[in-house]
Amino acid sequence: MIPRILAKQGWNLAHIWVAILLAAVGGLMTLDAWKDILLIAYVDPEMSHIVLVPVVAAYLVWVRRLRLRTCPPTGQALGPIIVAGGAIMYLVGYYQAIQVAWHLGAVIVAVGCIVTAAGKHVLFRFAPAFAVLAFLVPVPGTLRLALAGPLMEYGAAATQIVLETFGVIVDRSGNLLSVNNIPVAVAEACNGMRMVFGLVLIVYAFAYGLPLRNSVRVFLLLASPAVALFCNVVRLVPTVLMYAWSTKERADSFHDLSGWVMLPIAFGVLYGVYMLLKWALVPVQRLNLAYQ
Repeated sequence: MIPRILAKQGWNLAHIWVAILLAAVGGLMTLDAWKDILLIAYVDPEMSHIVLVPVVAAYLVWVRRLRLRTCPPTGQALGPIIVAGGAIMYLVGYYQAIQVAWHLGAVIVAVGCIVTAAGKHVLFRFAPAFAVLAFLVPVPGTLRLALAGPLMEYGAAATQIVLETFGVIVDRSGNLLSVNNIPVAVAEACNGMRMVFGLVLIVYAFAYGLPLRNSVRVFLLLASPAVALFCNVVRLVPTVLMYAWSTKERADSFHDLSGWVMLPIAFGVLYGVYMLLKWALVPVQRLNLAYQ
């Protein structure tokens, strides 16, 4: 049953079922791209944040659910235009071997199918929930390689400084640290990129799940990579020591576990910044989410 207040806006169950049906049709038309996205999320730990995207999108829709009262199901003509744009991007990406265009085209087609059934007002009033779907697109390999090198080297340099501050003798060559005559490489799995993507996604959900001012949202999002890199160095220090003075099996286990543990810690740091701003009486909130 559709709530009475939505029925007055012109909503009925047909809109919901048509949206689901069209999204399913769009997904089938671009199934190869979706299968590739899921495969990358499964086999590549650096892209594991992709599995969180549907959860975040659903959460952002839920906290804005009252906005449906101001979203009459009109302006559906925008949907086919979005579908056409996504289909062109999908085909160009496929035939020109541009993976990011191929993946993004599939996401845009799905969004266009929903707009075709629900109307343009849903797209605009629930913009943060649709925008987060961009995180479904795996980061291109060339961009990842361009970011991974500096991240590994900076992480290794910062880790060396911290260890030497506490009296640990460390030799460093690029991203290779040597402690207790045991070389430990700050490889791609340790560069913090996984934490950066995951934290940005979680902070995005936090920033747009609360009625914050846009300036505060931007500040939190911009600060999240720096906080993630800081927490990654905190993670690297005991990891290096584990590899130097413990067994490789224990060090590997600690390395894998600490990567996930540091994510909520990094979020806690940013939440502490948010609470500090509130304590300092900095205006961080705006109007109720339903009426933003």
